[in-house]
Amino acid sequence: MIKIALDAMSGDFAPDELVKGAMMAVSVYDDIEIQLFGDEDRIQSLLTQPNDRISIVHTTEVITGEDEPTKAVRRKKDSSMVKAARSVKEGHNDAMVTAGNTGAALTTAIAVIGRIKHVKRPGLAPAFPTLTPEKKPLILLDAGANVDLDPEHLHQFAILGSVYAEGVFEIDNPKIGLLNNGTEELKGNRQTKEAFQLLKEEERINFVGNVEPTHLLTGECDVLVSDGFTGNIAVKTLEGAVKNVMKYLKTTLSEGNIQTKLGGLLIKNALTEAVGDLGEHKIGGAVFLGIDAPIIKAHGNSNDEAILNAIRQARTAVKNDFVQKTRDYFEQ
Repeated sequence: MIKIALDAMSGDFAPDELVKGAMMAVSVYDDIEIQLFGDEDRIQSLLTQPNDRISIVHTTEVITGEDEPTKAVRRKKDSSMVKAARSVKEGHNDAMVTAGNTGAALTTAIAVIGRIKHVKRPGLAPAFPTLTPEKKPLILLDAGANVDLDPEHLHQFAILGSVYAEGVFEIDNPKIGLLNNGTEELKGNRQTKEAFQLLKEEERINFVGNVEPTHLLTGECDVLVSDGFTGNIAVKTLEGAVKNVMKYLKTTLSEGNIQTKLGGLLIKNALTEAVGDLGEHKIGGAVFLGIDAPIIKAHGNSNDEAILNAIRQARTAVKNDFVQKTRDYFEQ
């Protein structure tokens, strides 16, 4: 049985949507147990579908988006996030899911669970479905955990992403790209130019060169390496574009003439499904690569569907034992 710790008090819609997501998850997967960390009375009142594979660990504190991460993790030891992470560290759970403050989640992961030996900086790695016929995933690393990075960190991210893509998504010899403002080798700033040379000389990965933002979803690579500042902007730009294009199409189709409205009705379901595949709730969350246990960071505004998908990611990571595979790789 796979045991997952869920930080039920973090996120914009906690604990309601997180508890609903947990109930959905145990109804979909019969090989998981979920431990909810948070205010026991509030959580208990939301468990409309009691299940012996869901349990509650009472906590009295919450780390919020306004908290300074390092101080909060050190001072709020009875917070839902810290206690959930500690349960993983102590072996009571196999993985953790949180929709809380990204900085606090990373700090908690490092301080409580720790990094895999030889990993210098953990990175946040969401996986997006691309617009390829098979909808193969694009893993972006880093998507916001580290703002300032050296070329050596990007080099290590490429290795982490390659192990993750092969170990979890079963992509044979995954293609690694470097996010840049052009495809030419000499494009970019000092950081990307130096990183390019390191990746070009790295024999353990399949480096395919620079990749422009316009090709995020075209399947040119399986893992796209970036610093957290640039990667986070890329993710939010993609999310915003999907939302606004959908909104624009709905407005155009609903306010057009009768032919436009009829056409809109005919394509409505297909359009909703296609755009929905790229939505943040379908993605679910991102894994912190380089941490010594699977830690999934869900979006702050996650609904029950997003939490379900974040739990699915945690389950997949445990089933595929990618942390041990990463340990083995870096031990070499």
